[in-house]
Amino acid sequence: MGLEHVLNARSVAVVGASKVPTKRGYQTIRTLLDEGYEGAIYPVNPKEKRIMGLTCYTAVSEIPGEVDVALVATPARTVPTVLEDCGKKGVKGAVILATGFGETGITGKALENQVLEVACRNHIRLIGPNTSGMINLKDNLNLVGLKDSPKGDIALLTQSGNMALTLITEAKLKSRKGFTYYVGVGNEADIRFHEYLEFFRQDPETRAILMYVEGMRDGRNFLQQAYQTTEIKPVILLKSGRSSTGKRSAGSHTGALAGMSEVAKVAFERAGIIVIENSDELFPAAETLSSLPPIKNDQIAILADGGGHATIAADNLTDLGVKIPELEEKTQAKLRAILPDGAAVINPIDVAGGTDDNPTIFADCANIILNDPNVGGLLIVGLFGGYGIRFAESLAMMEEDAAHQMGKMVKRRKKAIVVHSLYNSEKPHSLDLLRYYGVPVYGSLDIACKCIGVLAQYGRYLKRYRGKSNFVFNWGAKAKHEGRQIIDRVYGQGRTALLEAEAKQLFRLHGAPVTSDILATTATEAADMAFGLDGNVVLKIASPDILHKSDAKGVQLDLSTKEQVKKAFREIVKNARAYKADAHIEGVLVSPMAGQGIEVIIGTKIDDQFGPVIMYGLGGVMVEILKDISFRVLPIPRRSARRMIEETKSHPILDGVRGDKPYDKKSLVSLLLVCSEIIESYPQIQEMDLNPVIIHHEGLSVVDARILLKPAEDEAKSGPAL
Repeated sequence: MGLEHVLNARSVAVVGASKVPTKRGYQTIRTLLDEGYEGAIYPVNPKEKRIMGLTCYTAVSEIPGEVDVALVATPARTVPTVLEDCGKKGVKGAVILATGFGETGITGKALENQVLEVACRNHIRLIGPNTSGMINLKDNLNLVGLKDSPKGDIALLTQSGNMALTLITEAKLKSRKGFTYYVGVGNEADIRFHEYLEFFRQDPETRAILMYVEGMRDGRNFLQQAYQTTEIKPVILLKSGRSSTGKRSAGSHTGALAGMSEVAKVAFERAGIIVIENSDELFPAAETLSSLPPIKNDQIAILADGGGHATIAADNLTDLGVKIPELEEKTQAKLRAILPDGAAVINPIDVAGGTDDNPTIFADCANIILNDPNVGGLLIVGLFGGYGIRFAESLAMMEEDAAHQMGKMVKRRKKAIVVHSLYNSEKPHSLDLLRYYGVPVYGSLDIACKCIGVLAQYGRYLKRYRGKSNFVFNWGAKAKHEGRQIIDRVYGQGRTALLEAEAKQLFRLHGAPVTSDILATTATEAADMAFGLDGNVVLKIASPDILHKSDAKGVQLDLSTKEQVKKAFREIVKNARAYKADAHIEGVLVSPMAGQGIEVIIGTKIDDQFGPVIMYGLGGVMVEILKDISFRVLPIPRRSARRMIEETKSHPILDGVRGDKPYDKKSLVSLLLVCSEIIESYPQIQEMDLNPVIIHHEGLSVVDARILLKPAEDEAKSGPAL
């Protein structure tokens, strides 16, 4: 069932209604009445006859009218019984405030599962548990009890009541913006983040979605919904839990798989989500994105009345990846005509005192600058809004006139203006006029830069939208018949680890250039095989019970004679027996030595929140020492494969250094795409590791390959979804 009857409920039962002002069962009814909710309100408390003039009922099932949603403000242990009663009445949704569920441990999780079972059986959708409630500001449906929340066009989703209070208070005190909905997501026992995202995407009055996330139970579906949503409206997200302590705190708060995983930030950004890392930037970013058009060409002009702020702004925007273009010569000429001789007109533009006695020149300059085709948006920094305070009261009217002009300019030209003002805290009328037109104003230069920066970031994403992954797997579509046979054979032998030869065979089926390996079962056989190969050879133990060959001293390199090969064979088998006495040894693989090149590693795993992901980085021990790696959620298109390589600090090595020829990045991109194809083809794969892969000047060699499958019973239960 959808969320319409829950978030747009026309009738509410308050279970645990109270006459005590400090109780949520009182505060909710009081707020619903005071704010003019037009739906039916049914207090439920067997000990009371009337509360605030409303008839009180002993149980939800005793209410005579229809009930869309029940606010459950009773202790955790009572919730299953309350929901059973709601089921008798046909209640469509419940908001469960109580704590004491999955966030508290095994016992609480068992209770949460019981609550979910009752809800599912009775077709009741749940918000929470462990939620602060929800508010539909369009209909004055306030199930939080927080008074005077500002109405607007931003939907708010958080897993923290305090964060919600912070954001709502900030909107009320510092902005003309407000909210369409607020939902405290809580533990996501039933309704998940992606379902809210889908609802808000379809809501015509919501222009932006603002999120604070601690843990997420269904990251893959969330990414898929985000991909569809961000083409239409911006999503702004702060995810806590970057540190180990933060992860632990978040987990204890929501009971979800918590924290910023290694892949979360890049996954969110690939879905078009604007990821915010500082809490004081969260609401300003949402305010800006809901008010202004995205910057289409990633190029911003800076207009300042002082060099210091202009320089800082230029540095900040450059750090954010925004371009600061030089203005066209005719634009510069028009600026010179109205500014003093000392003004800088290239970009950043410094009026050099040209506005001291006439602040309307700001509007004239803005008009000229926004007319330049190189400019996608304008950041104004410095004193604007304070001329009437700093110099003469008569200038305040001129500032107000300039504010009117710039506000209309944004609407007319569909190009963004963001303003930083030293006098923001003084609240001059000119700055309020800018906000009236949807032009954001901030007292912090850093926040102003961030806000115009996210407009550029969102514009960049929309420009490349069709080249992005939609995070949807076409499971099994590209599987090879021989590949399925390999996996079936491994399961049939009671194994979950492919032998190296089997893993390489699977890669070879999908077009990857793996080394040619031959299995020898005796030292003499190994020597004869080595003699038939060109150049020196490598010997590696072949055993389903030994996954990490180096740990077992099961690898010997660069062998050139038959005697060396025979000796190496015996030593490898002896070492394997010493490492694991009961290991089943198939034999020893004989392989040609790969040519010289750069070692890299490629691996895949199943992330707790997002499902299959892929990693790329420098190979060998360097990956553990330098941790110079990049991640993507699978599947990936070619553009993402290229970007994975380019994001690593070491990627210039592949271009050749000190006269060395460049290495074959094109083949590396193709191998990343093969890995993506294999994971999409065989949902049984749990983990994959190619280490090392040697990149040559022409081509590459997959030297070692390891593939682990899901346990057979898990695969049978879970199917292909993850």
